[in-house]
Amino acid sequence: MSETWSIPVDTPSRSYVVHVGQGILDETGQIVREACGGTKACIISDSNVAPLYADAVAGSLADAGYSCTLQIFEAGEASKRVDTLADLLEGLATSELSRDDVVVALGGGVTGDMGGLAGALYLRGCKVVQIPTSLLAMVDSSVGGKTAIDLEAGKNLAGCFFQPHAVIADIDCLDTLTPELFTDSCGEVIKHGVIADPTLFDEIGASPLNGNQADSDYIARIVARNIVIKRDVVNQDERERGLRQILNFGHTIGHAIEAASGFELGHGSSVAAGMCCIARASAKKGWCDSEVAKKIVEAVSAYGLPTDTAIPHDTLLDFATHDKKRHGDGVNVVVPTAIGTVEVKKVSLNGLTELIDLGCGAN
Repeated sequence: MSETWSIPVDTPSRSYVVHVGQGILDETGQIVREACGGTKACIISDSNVAPLYADAVAGSLADAGYSCTLQIFEAGEASKRVDTLADLLEGLATSELSRDDVVVALGGGVTGDMGGLAGALYLRGCKVVQIPTSLLAMVDSSVGGKTAIDLEAGKNLAGCFFQPHAVIADIDCLDTLTPELFTDSCGEVIKHGVIADPTLFDEIGASPLNGNQADSDYIARIVARNIVIKRDVVNQDERERGLRQILNFGHTIGHAIEAASGFELGHGSSVAAGMCCIARASAKKGWCDSEVAKKIVEAVSAYGLPTDTAIPHDTLLDFATHDKKRHGDGVNVVVPTAIGTVEVKKVSLNGLTELIDLGCGAN
């Protein structure tokens, strides 16, 4: 019997449990019933994931006494827009969900954002359960309550913090990911090692999750460890006023890379490149030893993820200055000081320009 984990999250706005294990999708109905109650459930999923798992989730919910409906939107970052959100809200109204009922977000990060935000807005907030099916969503976006859509000006610029009532991470769902998508997700796993856990960083560097030696038990354990790292941060700083900003390591430049690529480069790959860029710049600024930057680049390379970008620096700056992490005339950037330790620095726009110049286009 494979090991399972029940990881409690305790934020000021809500406490809930993240369930991690193999084959636990069949327990959805029982978990939702205990966490949420209610009589109706609406599954929100995308066109890739729904054909794989919606029937199983709906069947489990029905066995637990729920009347279940399903809404499907077109898969991809391009759907993370206000018109998709409006359609989902209309669907929830048509399904006549009450505040006591539950939205089940079944899918990767885009679905988690869309389902979570729809649940937060409908009737000013009904219950939400996150069922992440990608590695990226399991280790990062499904935990902590961030929900958002993209605007023309940039990624995740309209949203809110809305904690779920439960998270169900079935490792078996990762079996249907393409190798490319699984590898992309590993960027956030590396990030967690850099910001908080040098032992994790060394382990996943020596035994990459996308390597031939990574079995399901190993992946499940690493997923659980990543969730604990994020949980510990979110418990202390739910709304990103202080400590939680460390989770943005690699994201200031990474989000700019992602948006400038028209979202063709995956989020994890963009963050991986962003981590390497800010690490190189930090080493050149004397904020960390050059060996720290070297280790980060080597770890990212071991996964076959990008370590740099050829996007023009002025384009990166334009997208970075529209990022939600901007504060007045400055931007908060997260820089590594050692493996396992990072620091948040507020830099001016000129300072951000310097960091981009120092860290990007080095190859």
